[in-house]
Amino acid sequence: MVVLAVALLYVAGTLARYGGDPLMFVLPGTRYSLGDPQGTQGYDGQFAYYIARDPSGGWRHCDVPAYRYQRILYPLLAWAFALGRPAAVPWTLILLNLAALVAGTYFTERLLAVWNVSRWYALVYGLYGGLLAGLRLDLTEPLAYGLVQAGLWAWSQGGDRRRAYPLFALAALTKETTLIAVAGLLLHRALERRRRAAVEMGLAVGTPFAVWQAVLWAWLGRPGVGAGGAMATPFEWLPFAGLLRVATVSWTAFGLLLLVEGPLFLLPTIWAAAVTLRDLRRGRRHPWVTLLLAQAAILPFLPFSTWREPLAMARLTVGLVAAVLLYGARRRSRRVLNMSLLWLATLAFLVNESHLPV
Repeated sequence: MVVLAVALLYVAGTLARYGGDPLMFVLPGTRYSLGDPQGTQGYDGQFAYYIARDPSGGWRHCDVPAYRYQRILYPLLAWAFALGRPAAVPWTLILLNLAALVAGTYFTERLLAVWNVSRWYALVYGLYGGLLAGLRLDLTEPLAYGLVQAGLWAWSQGGDRRRAYPLFALAALTKETTLIAVAGLLLHRALERRRRAAVEMGLAVGTPFAVWQAVLWAWLGRPGVGAGGAMATPFEWLPFAGLLRVATVSWTAFGLLLLVEGPLFLLPTIWAAAVTLRDLRRGRRHPWVTLLLAQAAILPFLPFSTWREPLAMARLTVGLVAAVLLYGARRRSRRVLNMSLLWLATLAFLVNESHLPV
């Protein structure tokens, strides 16, 4: 209820600031909307808008069509709820993310309650800057991670865990980085020597994603998996090399970036890797341990083009934030849960819109 109220006020305030124009959530750039090579850049949400407005032809307005189309569920749902009417698409994009943000917070609450810790810590998820930025900029994160949290809730209920598989599969078709959470659960099953269950889960979640990648390859000439859209740099081979590369451009910029990203992203990643590896050595093989390990394992190798942009890092670390909350709840550690409150500082990205590509 708190997240719903805050999100509604945020949406209403943004609409009021820009004269009620929902396209100010899309932020289209003329480089892609009009095909002007010298035009404005816009931001990532514009590609979901172009696809939702014209699912079969929106690729003509995308920087890297296959990469954008692999995240098909969000724009496809927006198109469906708009009944195919382009004028309604900007509104359905907003409403979908609003509902997904609230639903993801709800399932996070339920997951915390399993371990009898305060459900108010779910506000760390619901008010995390990386997710509210998704609402503000028509990005895929609120829906993608809302589906992950719903899938983890279904998983945590015991019994037939296969009911979580469709939710994870839909999350992967919303944003491919949600497969990191699936990898964490697969690692748990592998460590428990439940190979058949691991293979079954991998096939159930991975097959729709792989089939869609094959369709994109045949249709658009390449699969969608990659390091990013236009101007993205490759993944790094050395841990945190993407962050260190900022120093090769400017030591001043590196220092300022480290002041922000150090406590918010760098140190939590190192801590998460250390505590989960320690737990595994001690035989603590709970799924939430391997889930957090998987999230921490990928972040050090993110590209320079991601590390150099705090907003991009906030988006990419949603899975880490959610996993830390679950890990802290499972350990019943007030220290971990209270430390997670630091991530509410990412709201600063939204209070001052100079931090946004507006």
